[in-house]
Amino acid sequence: MSSLQALIFDVDGTLSDTERDGHRVAFNQAFEDAGLDWNWSVELYGELLAVTGGKERMAYYLEKFNTDFPTDDKTPLMIKELHASKTVHYTELLSSGAIPLRPGVKRLINEARENNLRMAISTTTTPANVTALLEHALEKGSTKWFEVIAAGDIVPAKKPAADIYVWALNELKLNAADCLAFEDSENGIKSSLGANLKTIITINDYTKDHDFTGASLVLDQMGEPDNGFTALAGNNYGAHFINLELLNKIYTNKI
Repeated sequence: MSSLQALIFDVDGTLSDTERDGHRVAFNQAFEDAGLDWNWSVELYGELLAVTGGKERMAYYLEKFNTDFPTDDKTPLMIKELHASKTVHYTELLSSGAIPLRPGVKRLINEARENNLRMAISTTTTPANVTALLEHALEKGSTKWFEVIAAGDIVPAKKPAADIYVWALNELKLNAADCLAFEDSENGIKSSLGANLKTIITINDYTKDHDFTGASLVLDQMGEPDNGFTALAGNNYGAHFINLELLNKIYTNKI
């Protein structure tokens, strides 16, 4: 029988609760720096998360929520510059330790490394944001632990399109059946399932009401031995935290 070969992780909301207290705050700081009166509340940002990608999210905001703001052929450049400024602020937030990893993430990654299980990243956020999170919240040099970092604009169609996962699988030279994916959102699971990947979901405040049809397991967190997860859907095989033993059971279940 074949064995589990690799774990592929989404980043924002999956490895860390970066959206509400990270990206949103950094966007607002960038807007203020640019002299804009835009302010994305927690509630508004939840609606904006319907669109993946920071630049795409700003365009969506102008199209749907700030229609009085004048736009022209220079607007894409303005958005690009705002996004660059936002990334600087986001990195500063990470370096301050303001955005920790979610429960169980570091333990699982270390267990995977100890067992020579390959790892990859598949995300719509920028490579710079991925590096900043891993280097500050996980461990210095930990970016190298991931063989493939599929991030940002490396493919033209972002999640919910499957392209980013297909690209990661091609780079790993693995079939979807050899891997498990970790996601937190409806757009994310549409992307991973579109690439035929078995997917484990860890919800967050923004995604708790999303449709996770097709997930192998839906949890409130990865869990720790002394702080177990709550299983919301799927078979957790009696476990209360994610480890390789549980992942191998999910992997070998062909249903």
